[in-house]
Amino acid sequence: MILKICGITNRADAAAAMEGGATAIGFNFYARSPRYIAPESAAEIASAPGVRRVGVFVNEERARVEEIARIASLDVVQLHGDETPADYPAALAVWKAVRVTESFDVSRYDDWPAEALLLDGPAAERYGGAGKSFDWRLAGVSSRRIILAGGLDASNVAQAIALVRPWGVDACSRIESAPGKKDHKKMTEFLLAARAADRS
Repeated sequence: MILKICGITNRADAAAAMEGGATAIGFNFYARSPRYIAPESAAEIASAPGVRRVGVFVNEERARVEEIARIASLDVVQLHGDETPADYPAALAVWKAVRVTESFDVSRYDDWPAEALLLDGPAAERYGGAGKSFDWRLAGVSSRRIILAGGLDASNVAQAIALVRPWGVDACSRIESAPGKKDHKKMTEFLLAARAADRS
């Protein structure tokens, strides 16, 4: 299972995430996010072999996404805006983020051309996630790879995994001491809980 820590802004947090078992680290390139990181700064944060480097974007032009992906050595682009398949960058895996509301029907996305769907909680007018969870039962059954995000931490990730059996889980704001600064204890506890739930 993919274990992703998002909103990485510094080397210490990235190192602690990988030491704790993260298999993906996320960098937020949405300029209005409190977790924004410049592509050049992300490039200076090393990742261990096998750990996927994920870039978060919101309605960014395809050419700019591809440029940032090259600078920051990304493996995956995570698109949180109104992007269509025509906006997907070439030669990169795409995780398409979808906000889950009460009327959500996961089957609507069965034919979307993305490596995975990232299901996030409601965020009103905010893009890139707001740290709010949703009713995981709404994830339903899908032929797609599902990554659960939104309000996950050590206290609830096992329940989420048991209900959905997702391809991956993604945590950010609930494991921080401040926006863009990870609480290493909370982060490690989340990763341990997720790994244990995946094995059960």
